[in-house]
Amino acid sequence: MSPALIETLGFVAATLTTLCWVPQAAQTIRTRDTRAISLWTQGFFALGIILWLAYGLLLMSWPLILANAITLCPILIILGMKLRYG
Repeated sequence: MSPALIETLGFVAATLTTLCWVPQAAQTIRTRDTRAISLWTQGFFALGIILWLAYGLLLMSWPLILANAITLCPILIILGMKLRYG
């Protein structure tokens, strides 16, 4: 497989996994309803995203960097909302 094809595959995968999270994040932010969200799960998810971002930075892999940087923003907002609103 060519490096360009591998990078394209990474961008497609990153786009799909990032976009699939958007509707849930938007609803949670809009309603401020975090009762169904586990604090532990959200915390570990945020930590995992941070680690994937660090991994992507170390490899200079743009699909990993962009997907995880974009995903981290709403995750941290929701985590903050969970801590504030319960």
